[in-house]
Amino acid sequence: MDPRLPAPLHELAVHQFGVLTRRQLLEGGLTPAQLRTRLGREWRLVLRGVVLLSDGVPSEQQRLMAALLFAGPRSWLAGSSAAAVHGIAGLPVSNPIQVLVPAPLRSRAHGWVLVRNTTLLDEPIYRRGPLRLSCPARAAVDAAAAAPSDEQARAVLVAAAQSRKARLSDLAHWTLVRGQAGSRRLHEGLAVAASGAWSVPEADLLRLLSSSTVLPAVWANPEVRASSGRRLTTPDVWIDDVALAVMVHSRQWHADGLAWESTVEQDTDLQTARVVVVGVTPHSIRSRPRWVRERVETAYLEARATGVRADVVATPRDPWLGVRPVTRRSS
Repeated sequence: MDPRLPAPLHELAVHQFGVLTRRQLLEGGLTPAQLRTRLGREWRLVLRGVVLLSDGVPSEQQRLMAALLFAGPRSWLAGSSAAAVHGIAGLPVSNPIQVLVPAPLRSRAHGWVLVRNTTLLDEPIYRRGPLRLSCPARAAVDAAAAAPSDEQARAVLVAAAQSRKARLSDLAHWTLVRGQAGSRRLHEGLAVAASGAWSVPEADLLRLLSSSTVLPAVWANPEVRASSGRRLTTPDVWIDDVALAVMVHSRQWHADGLAWESTVEQDTDLQTARVVVVGVTPHSIRSRPRWVRERVETAYLEARATGVRADVVATPRDPWLGVRPVTRRSS
């Protein structure tokens, strides 16, 4: 940061990631002539009335800060921008930066910022340093409503619930208060999240196996422990009476082959505990659903015919509450 700034202005600049408004600079002691001299030489005007105290490209934090300064002191980051700051679904901070202001302040767009007004003002505003942002549930719902596809919308809501960044009840609240805007895709996404699935492929697998006339009720992502009490890898789908785990292996979330292999090898602790493990892929669930269902049915019937169940304890997970407090095990 520029050490030539007056001390209070320097402190404010540090707090705001090196982004200040013209008004802050002038009220902080700079003269209009000094400001004009530095703009274009040492500093950049990144938005109307917002100055980056550098001639470089603004960082992610600086873009978010600049958007809030442009929108005014009653603004807060929203939608996919807020969801990205909360770390929901791996969303990036992308343009346009989404900002909300209370009505009757006006909506407007400028550069890479979109400011919308809202009458929904009962949410708690979160803070990340100088950044103000929507609560995780509203951010996820708004991001899902604006997602490019229904599948991406479902993925955002599932990720928000699975990561426990937002409660299902809060996601349902913000879906309802939005009214009809994007309600179909949001309700579908909520149904997937409420199934207990931790990804869209898992939800597709749950629906597929639930249609079976051979299989009993299946559980999504239960907590499984060995007889020693050691926690085992969480199965994507679980059939408790024979201790059968179905694992969805996807390369989508892994940057390289080593990460992919590491994920697959996590099944080893289940197999060591003599759990029956069936591995499937998202591609096979989509392209060969009947084959996937029959494969799991065959594994289930073969396991039941042995009359032997792995000595493990599985606890169902309530997606609205988490793991149920009472441990269950079918004999």
